[in-house]
Amino acid sequence: MSPGAKSAASGAWTPEDGGSRLPAGEVHAWNPGNNATLCGVPLKRAGLIRFPHVEFSDLDPLTGGEGDRVRWTCPRCVAATGGRSGGRRWVRSDPRP
Repeated sequence: MSPGAKSAASGAWTPEDGGSRLPAGEVHAWNPGNNATLCGVPLKRAGLIRFPHVEFSDLDPLTGGEGDRVRWTCPRCVAATGGRSGGRRWVRSDPRP
């Protein structure tokens, strides 16, 4: 489980109040120090932007806040972070080299 997973997204936006940039578009969970998301998508090849200051758990589009411009959240990343209640957790095994 990765409760402290950070965010990686396909886009970024800056709030009007001048805060720091936030994720937008397609969002995945990412652990700092890795070059891939929790579901196995390579960050550079997919063109994802890293957001080490934004927790993945804070990006639920239904709650608003930092998830205002999130259009899609990766269901595998949600499962890998333990976001689904009552179900089995998705685990990546035998990753490709």
